[in-house]
Amino acid sequence: MTIRTLFVTRLYEAMIDQPELIAELDRSIRMLAADDRAGKAWSKAHGYRGYTSYASLNDLPARDPAFADLARLLNSHVRRFAEASHFASGRRLKLDSLWVNLLKAGGSHSGHIHPHSVVSGTFYVSVPPGSGGLRFEDPRLPLMMAAPPRTPDAPDDSRTFVHAEPRAGMLLLWESWLRHEVPPGAGKGERISVSFNLS
Repeated sequence: MTIRTLFVTRLYEAMIDQPELIAELDRSIRMLAADDRAGKAWSKAHGYRGYTSYASLNDLPARDPAFADLARLLNSHVRRFAEASHFASGRRLKLDSLWVNLLKAGGSHSGHIHPHSVVSGTFYVSVPPGSGGLRFEDPRLPLMMAAPPRTPDAPDDSRTFVHAEPRAGMLLLWESWLRHEVPPGAGKGERISVSFNLS
């Protein structure tokens, strides 16, 4: 008997051990959260519990050297992910958007994808205990009609949902079509991250 595993969905995980960069990003993001009136207004209007620059600032790597340093690091990790995923486009992916997230206790971000992008990801700057993970959904879920539930000890490649537990300094990359969400966290403090897309 042979059982083959088909149609792999890859999640790239790396730790970036650069405490000075993480501290600089933390300071910069907290300053943006205090000063970016357009971002604060958008966050309030859309029920985002905290602050995001998603709809207000599109030039962070040009605006702040810490984000420029992070963008350079991201490019090398994305190249490795593209190679491991056997992308055959023949061109390097380019960072086309980067935004920050400062999510307060109890905040969440409902399930979504990142249209018009190839690779998406998040770099974690601050993750207080209990602030929750990132939940990925099997992309076949809408087609699973009568699929039975999985056993509690099922490996990640057989689960319907897989949780990644972030830590400060962690980088996660995935293909942009992969649906994901941030469930409400129970921890105290602010969960700070930088999200981005490449195409």
